[in-house]
Amino acid sequence: MQICHSNNSVLCLVDIQPRLLSAMDQDEQAALINNSAKLIQASQQLELPCLISEQYPSGLGNSHPELLELATGAPVIEKTVFSCYSCDDWREQLQTTQRKQLILAGIEAHICILQTALESHAAGFEVFVVEDAIASRSFNNKFNAIARLRTAGVQITNTESVLFEWLQDAKHPKFKSISKLIS
Repeated sequence: MQICHSNNSVLCLVDIQPRLLSAMDQDEQAALINNSAKLIQASQQLELPCLISEQYPSGLGNSHPELLELATGAPVIEKTVFSCYSCDDWREQLQTTQRKQLILAGIEAHICILQTALESHAAGFEVFVVEDAIASRSFNNKFNAIARLRTAGVQITNTESVLFEWLQDAKHPKFKSISKLIS
């Protein structure tokens, strides 16, 4: 079992676009936005790279504006493929980070998250899917995706675990500001 390391992680926000998000359960929508915002804020404080994908933005619109505002300077990569890893632009941006751990949040769990995680894992990346920051239109589809990912060796985690793994020590200079994100 791996843990997330701030010096080796890339936060990947997958297709968190309002038109897609509106098809999700309202509680899941709120949790996804809230937890994605926490991950972005922590990644910004710790100077971790962040990649944002948008599925067919000319038809589905751009990423959630609150998240885009928080993710200052993060590249936004347009795609039509479901797996981010199948997108040349995304893979090129990922390579520039020279990091091997992908922290995935977004939608839909059983399509774009699943395919991105499986392909990235097969390519040798350590992949962590943040369960409380992903959603599907159907709980059963999300549950199935999580089961498949676990079987494939992808790590299923949660927002709070990621944040504290990035910190690793209560003496970390960003401990107080990042732990405030949890309350």
